[in-house]
Amino acid sequence: MTLDTRIESLSAAYRSGDWTPESVLAQIRQQATHYADHNIWLYQLSDAELQPYFDALAKKDPASTPLWGIPFAIKDNIDLAGVPTTAGCEAFAYTPTESAVVVQRLIAAGAIPVGKTNLDQFATGLNGTRSPHGACANAFDADYISGGSSSGSAVAVALGMASFSLGTDTAGSGRVPAAFNNLVGLKPSIGLLPTTGVVSACRSLDCVSIFALNCSDANAVLACAEGLDEADPYSRSNRYDNSARHYGVRQGRLRLGRLRAADLKFFGDDDFAAAYQQSLVALDNLDIDWVEIDYAPFDEAARLLYEGPWVSERYLAIQPMMEQQPDQVFSVVRDIIAGGRDPKATDLFRAQYRLNALKRTCWAQLEGLDALLTPTAGRHFTIAELLEEPVRYNSELGYYTNFMNLIDWAAVAVPTAFTEAGRPFGITLSAPAFRDRSLLSIAHRLQQSLALPQGALQWPPLPASQTAVAARDHIRVAVCGAHLEGLPLNFQLAERGAKLQEKTQTSANYRFYALAGGPPFRPGLVRDELAGVAIEVEVWSVPSDAFGSFVADIPAPLGIGKLELADGRWVSGFICEAAGLSGATDISQYGSWKAYLAAV
Repeated sequence: MTLDTRIESLSAAYRSGDWTPESVLAQIRQQATHYADHNIWLYQLSDAELQPYFDALAKKDPASTPLWGIPFAIKDNIDLAGVPTTAGCEAFAYTPTESAVVVQRLIAAGAIPVGKTNLDQFATGLNGTRSPHGACANAFDADYISGGSSSGSAVAVALGMASFSLGTDTAGSGRVPAAFNNLVGLKPSIGLLPTTGVVSACRSLDCVSIFALNCSDANAVLACAEGLDEADPYSRSNRYDNSARHYGVRQGRLRLGRLRAADLKFFGDDDFAAAYQQSLVALDNLDIDWVEIDYAPFDEAARLLYEGPWVSERYLAIQPMMEQQPDQVFSVVRDIIAGGRDPKATDLFRAQYRLNALKRTCWAQLEGLDALLTPTAGRHFTIAELLEEPVRYNSELGYYTNFMNLIDWAAVAVPTAFTEAGRPFGITLSAPAFRDRSLLSIAHRLQQSLALPQGALQWPPLPASQTAVAARDHIRVAVCGAHLEGLPLNFQLAERGAKLQEKTQTSANYRFYALAGGPPFRPGLVRDELAGVAIEVEVWSVPSDAFGSFVADIPAPLGIGKLELADGRWVSGFICEAAGLSGATDISQYGSWKAYLAAV
């Protein structure tokens, strides 16, 4: 029987009795032997080391343990208790007594660690060749790079040796390997997953990332691992509108940013250029409005990561090693990190000033958009090419990824096509921090529609989540009176950053009244399905974090309820309590508040 490692499939196999955690881990060990020449694993847990995890599972109810028996791989810069952490450098190795916080949370949720995976040493690289243990080969073609630095973590999932894996992502290491191995790669918002127990690369920018075969698996893992960690000064609490319950299939028309043709770079890879165009054609059928953005500020921000003073954080992370045992550091990695020894504080502040200006420009371009869509990588190199030109080609791999953490965005890499040679290609969706579930839900919609096989073992797609979700960062509010554009209370919307989306009417199910009192004078809208008419309204998009204060300022007898628009949609909007109609005048015949004001 073939082992399908996707979480839904494996959980069903456990329930049916077709597999047990012990038989799954035995099968994975066979797979690892078969793919030994791919240089995936640096450490695999023995039967004796796995037994405590099996014993713990036996005491847990699978029905209430979301990752019961689910095997996962751990990048070897993330701690697993009792197992050496090397970061790809044996001279750096130490054996932790506690697992990283994210690992603890996943094990508590029932997941079983398979072992530690190969990586670009000290998480410095995007290609998977910078390891003294050998280059980690691509899951589809062993002559090609796997992508890095989280190379082994990605390939382990693609080849069926883990249901999901943990990587890290400072410059693109959770996305580039996903693109090259036909996986979903989630780079969460900085701080959403704690980094306690993770070897730092750039501590202020580091993210623990998730590789999975589909978006639903990535969401399930994120739900178990996320949360504030007081021991991590960069940890951040999640927002309600970014919680797991807001993941599903994104509904409605999407507005996505994409790059102008002049900003696209494929570095001579005609296959990837064609796959990108093929992806856009396929996505054109998915109710998407495209908006071209200026990529120059994103690119300038990206170049600050390695050309600016942030490389000093990499030097700080392994300073004793660089100063006492530099010969133990992989040569290319050593040369890169050595550049972080000398920058001055003035260099850092100068770069921060420029970065803040670029960040504002980048965020402004996403105003009103659901996400930015780019290729994940512009070219897929062979291992031989990377070894021949290790710095320039690695830099080209980061063209679409390096800016992300510097400007505090989240991102999801998702497969969208295969090249003529059969190698995977994918795009990345990105947006400002704490829109992780929105990005995953859009990516889920894309995966569902494109219906590509998953991983290198070409599993057919599973049925999509039936949960329909809408955008959560803004709330659409229909206004009909003093909040209309140009009227006295419109400032309450404008000063909260609300934007006018459309002018329309309610369904023909409402009566309209001029309420007693004022100024400001106000109307009241009451649903009346027997004698109602259509009333003109404006629909405004209110930032979610400002919605509560907006509602709090609304005086009785008015409030926010649900209004039916002329096209059948229901949105939040102003409604009036029946008790507030005492002394009111029925003005339904005017059809709008502005028409009534003009007539009196």
